[in-house]
Amino acid sequence: MTIQIVKDYYGKILSTSSDLKTEACCTPGDVPAHVRLALSNIHDEVLAKYYGCGLVTPEALKGARILDLGSGSGRDVYALAQMVGPSGSVVGVDMTDEQIAVAQRHVEWHRQKFGYAKSNVQFHQGYIEDLAALGLERGSFDIVVSNCVINLSPDKAAVLKGAYDLLKPGGELYFSDVYADRRLSGAIRNDPVLYGECLGGALYWGDFDRLAKAAGFADPRLVNDRPLGITDPSLAAKIGTAKFYSATYRLFKLDGLEPRCEDYGQAVIYKGGIPHADDVFHLDGHHAIEKGKVFPVCGNTWRMLADTRFKPYFNFVGDFKTHYGIFPGCGTTIPYAQTAFANVAGACC
Repeated sequence: MTIQIVKDYYGKILSTSSDLKTEACCTPGDVPAHVRLALSNIHDEVLAKYYGCGLVTPEALKGARILDLGSGSGRDVYALAQMVGPSGSVVGVDMTDEQIAVAQRHVEWHRQKFGYAKSNVQFHQGYIEDLAALGLERGSFDIVVSNCVINLSPDKAAVLKGAYDLLKPGGELYFSDVYADRRLSGAIRNDPVLYGECLGGALYWGDFDRLAKAAGFADPRLVNDRPLGITDPSLAAKIGTAKFYSATYRLFKLDGLEPRCEDYGQAVIYKGGIPHADDVFHLDGHHAIEKGKVFPVCGNTWRMLADTRFKPYFNFVGDFKTHYGIFPGCGTTIPYAQTAFANVAGACC
């Protein structure tokens, strides 16, 4: 599928999000209150041109430097700009002329709306497969986000590797996208409408796991997922029995992560203090860490908290001196186990 088809679909064929034929590129209505507040401060034209499939607003963002891959009209950039505050910054990258024009048109409007002395956002026109061409400093971003865009890329491995290179040690790629329960046929992959609707380019989750690890992200963590309904009868007929899911992952750039979740007898205690996570911090779909409670963790989870921006919010118990084998529960579930893949063996605790 050519890049030009994607540019035309999002730049010329779609006028607003209401033109979409499926719900793949639409964020569900259950949005946290602080995110709704941020969205209420965004220009109507920017909101109308939004085509995301999830929420890319991770925790503890104040002062962070963030890169948005496939930033489109700038909705997520402007939402994140409020969360990082005037001491942080957000950079958006998109290849579509029309989308970049919308985003850039409202930079000053949002600066005034947020009450900042100077804008903390930038937009670059370019390709997420070739981030090096943009002149961005390697190892300079705390977080890279993307919202339902990587599936549209013809070279997903290059996107993941480019994001890894731009992240600081301990940084993370936090992104929502569309996945399939199988490798898709050529007829589905090459259908222009299915591709533009974020379905034709959806990766089989197992292939995504392999590509992420090859790029350097040793232990991908699933944050949440939901099944996608295909409401257009003609598109449903083309798809057949394939199932699709919107899923959010967080991938940390950390040395020392192991291929499996190993048990070193460690635990963490959440001290609180992360905004909008007063009583419980959700690292991912399997780790809801209550404030004040001793919470046993594997070595990889320990590093995801101790060697990242989350360290100030936790106390840490134990070390890596003694190994006790595989962490209990590791290897018993796979992504989307509550939907299509219940009781199927896989990886990640």
